[in-house]
Amino acid sequence: MEISELRNNIEVACTKINDFRGSLDLDALEEQLANLEDQMSYPSFWDDNEAAQVVINESNQLKNKFQAFNNLADEQEELAVMLDMLQEEPDEELETELQVRIEALEQALQAYELQQLLSEPYDKNNAIIELHPGAGGTESQDWGDMLLRMYTRWAKNHEFSVEYLDYTAGEEAGIKSVTLLIKGYNAYGYLKSEKGVHRLVRISPFDSAGKRHTSFCSVDVMPELNDDIEIEVNSDDIRMDTFRASGAGGQHINKTDSAVRLTHEPTGIVVSSQAQRSQLKNREQAMSMLKAKLYQLEVEKQEQEAAALRGEQLEIGWGSQIRSYVFHPYSMIKDHRTSAETGNTQAVMDGDLDLFIDAYLRLKLA
Repeated sequence: MEISELRNNIEVACTKINDFRGSLDLDALEEQLANLEDQMSYPSFWDDNEAAQVVINESNQLKNKFQAFNNLADEQEELAVMLDMLQEEPDEELETELQVRIEALEQALQAYELQQLLSEPYDKNNAIIELHPGAGGTESQDWGDMLLRMYTRWAKNHEFSVEYLDYTAGEEAGIKSVTLLIKGYNAYGYLKSEKGVHRLVRISPFDSAGKRHTSFCSVDVMPELNDDIEIEVNSDDIRMDTFRASGAGGQHINKTDSAVRLTHEPTGIVVSSQAQRSQLKNREQAMSMLKAKLYQLEVEKQEQEAAALRGEQLEIGWGSQIRSYVFHPYSMIKDHRTSAETGNTQAVMDGDLDLFIDAYLRLKLA
């Protein structure tokens, strides 16, 4: 690589870092950190463990953002010094190291830029994901199970935790429906890109004739809301049903009717929770999910735009998919909103979704 090209790459990185510096407002960031540290010093800080954990998580994330920016800026300055040394005295080993570190800095800048795109009100929240296979019986239910594996792998790769809030197994294979809670900073911000209908084309393993099948699965994503948002729900509008809980894979969690299903009669919204052994805890979790859905419904009415938190409801079928996964007659996964695509289908099914998430966030920013 020519010296002029190395210099240009370093200058581009410097420009990006200066742009970050302007948008971050480092003084305000330091003030936020100081306020959080002050809250953590109160004797009563641990009186409410959940509230305390929220403050700690926010403090850690702000520290990470601040430190990551400083690391990027320090690395860019070091590379500029290395380039000056290389110009004064050519050295192949130094040139190779400089090339490697410039490439690493460019990747780090892309990752940092992606994090900065997550600026909407609930991006930092945990995410609730619901999977609902479309018509097609075992075939579509197996596709739902494949997506379930994909999202749990993605969460693991990003060091997010996963909780099963509701799980209904398919009759022969796969799932009838699943609700997951993905816990981690910016989980909703990343995963909101997955909301919509996902289409699969493959040779069915359930078809003895080896025919090609098309399956659909609806993915709904919403932020887990905290107690700061007040949603009034009339208890007379809610019908509660209880049933026996069963976990992922169909095993019984317990032998009592601890699982709870709530139906909001005015809207027809149905939510279920069976993650806890206690019926009371499951009802609390289900109410939290119901409030999140009702809040999103109100946002839709007010904003009337596709970018609302819940987005436009689409029919689970032809023409409504956001992404197609083609395994036969060729291998290709393509997002129809951003045109992002890859032929490495196995990597995506193993949880490598960052290509599609990145493209979606950049599209929303445009």
